[in-house]
Amino acid sequence: MQVETFLEWQAQKFPHKTALVCGDQRLSYQDMEEQCNRLAHALSDGGVQRGDRIAVYLENSVETVVSIFAILKAGAAFLLVNPSTKTEKLTYVLNNAHARGLIAHDRKRATVEACLAKTSHLETVVFVGKAVDAAGNGHKRLVSWDELLAQYAQEVLPLPKQAIDIDLAALIYTSGSTGTPKGVALTHLNIVSAATSITTYLENTADDIILNVLPLSFDYGLYQILMGFKVGGTVVLERSFTYPHAVLEKMRQEHVTGFPIVPTIAAMLLQMDLTKYHFPCLRYITNTGAALPTPHLMQLRTLFPQTRVYSMFGLTECKRVSYLPPDQIDIRPTSVGKAMPNVEVYIVDEQGHRLPPGQVGELVVRGSNVMQGYWELPEETEKMLKPGPLPGERVLYTGDLFCMDAEGYLYWVGRRDDFIKSRGEKVSPKEIENVLYSLEGVALAAVVGVPDALLGQAIKAVITLKEGAHLTEKDIVRYCAQHLEEFMIPKLVEFRTNMPRTSNGKIAKQTLLERA
Repeated sequence: MQVETFLEWQAQKFPHKTALVCGDQRLSYQDMEEQCNRLAHALSDGGVQRGDRIAVYLENSVETVVSIFAILKAGAAFLLVNPSTKTEKLTYVLNNAHARGLIAHDRKRATVEACLAKTSHLETVVFVGKAVDAAGNGHKRLVSWDELLAQYAQEVLPLPKQAIDIDLAALIYTSGSTGTPKGVALTHLNIVSAATSITTYLENTADDIILNVLPLSFDYGLYQILMGFKVGGTVVLERSFTYPHAVLEKMRQEHVTGFPIVPTIAAMLLQMDLTKYHFPCLRYITNTGAALPTPHLMQLRTLFPQTRVYSMFGLTECKRVSYLPPDQIDIRPTSVGKAMPNVEVYIVDEQGHRLPPGQVGELVVRGSNVMQGYWELPEETEKMLKPGPLPGERVLYTGDLFCMDAEGYLYWVGRRDDFIKSRGEKVSPKEIENVLYSLEGVALAAVVGVPDALLGQAIKAVITLKEGAHLTEKDIVRYCAQHLEEFMIPKLVEFRTNMPRTSNGKIAKQTLLERA
C-alpha cells in the first residue's frame, strides 16, 4: 500500500464527505483528490520522476496537504520544512535532500531567493499566493501555484502508480549530533504501518473529526492528516494554538472527536475558564512530545470527564513507540505505556543484552514503522540501526534510557547522549552552539537541557563573553531567533566569567547541569 491511497480510497468511498476544514475552506474528499491530481500532473509534466524529493515550505494550509499527496502521486517523496526555518538551514536541507522542487508561500520569497544560487539540484519553485514573475531566477523556474493548477482545470485522471511500499515516501529532518540536521528516511511501508498501529489503538473511524493545531512539519501534526484520511474522517486544520478561545470555539462548532496536544497546550487549557464550553463529542485527547506532568494529566481528566486521555511516547525515527491505555492512568500515571500494536520493544544494556524488568537500559524498537536510516549518513545510521534478533533484520536503538515493569509498561529515565528533548522536538545543542559562536562577542558557549514541567526540557545557553564585549540576554535571544527555528531558541541564558572544564579541557556540561 502507498500513502496516497489513503486519499484515493476515501475519494471513491466518500466523495462528498468533508475531508479538510481549514479557515473558511471546506473541501470534500473529491475536491482534495481533484486538486492533488492536478498538481501531480503538473509536477510530472515538469519533470518530477519516481524517487525525486520535493520540499514543502508552507504553514498549515490546504496547499500543504494537497502538496503532500500530489508529490506522492507523482512518485516522489516529500519533505516538510518548518516555516520558521531560516536561509542557512533551508539551503542545507535542500542541498542534502537533492530536492528538485520547492513549494513555498510568496511571503517567504526573500528567504527562498537567498537560497537559489546555493542550491545545485533545485530546478523549480512553486509560489503560493501572489502571481510571480515566470521569467525565473538564473536556471531556476519560478511558477505560480494558481497558474500551474489552472493548466489542469478539468478533471484529471490519476497518474499510473509508480512507487511501491518499500520506496521512499518522506524525509523528515531532525537534529544531528554534529549540529546539522539529518533526514529520517521513511518508506510508504513505514508510514502506513505507523498510521495503522496508531489508528488501531485510538479506535479511529470515519466518524472521527480531528482537530490539529500542531505544525505539519512536526510529525505528530503530519500524522493527524494521514490518520484522518486513512480512516475517512475529517481533519480540522488550524495554524496554531495562538488564539486558544477561537480554536476551542471551532472545536465546539465542528463537533471535534479527537484533539492531539503537547504539554504546553495542556498548560494553557488548565489556565483557562472552560465552563462556557461544552464538548460532548470529544472522544479522546492524545499527548506526546514530552510527558505530561502527573497533576496536569489528572486535571485534564477532570476538565474533560467524558474524554479518554492517551499519554504516548515516540520519536521521529519510528514515529510512535508506545501508548498508555486511559484505564491505566490511575494505576501507573508516570508510565508512557506499552508497545503499540505491531511493534516490539525491549531494554538492553551497553553490550546489547536484554535486561529483565526493573533495570534501566536503552530502549530498542522493532517493527515495520522503523526508518530506513538517515539520508546519506551511513555512519549515523549504523549507530541507530543495529542487528536484531532475526538474521538480516535491523532494529532501532533509540538512545533513550528506560525501564520496563513486569507487565511491559515503559518508564522514561533520560537520554544516553546530550540531545535535548524540548516541546517534543529532539534538539542538538551543537546546532545552537554553532549559532552562538557566530555572534560577535561570544567567547564560549554551552547549551544544556534543564528539567521543565511543560517543555520536558528547557533550553539553557551558558555563555562567556570576550573581553570588552557587552551582550545581554535579549541580545542572545534576538540573535538566536534570527537564525534558528522557534523551538530551538534558548529559554534561559546565563553569563559566566569562567566555564567549568573536564580533565581533558572540554566544557563540563554535567557540572553546568548539576548547578542548574
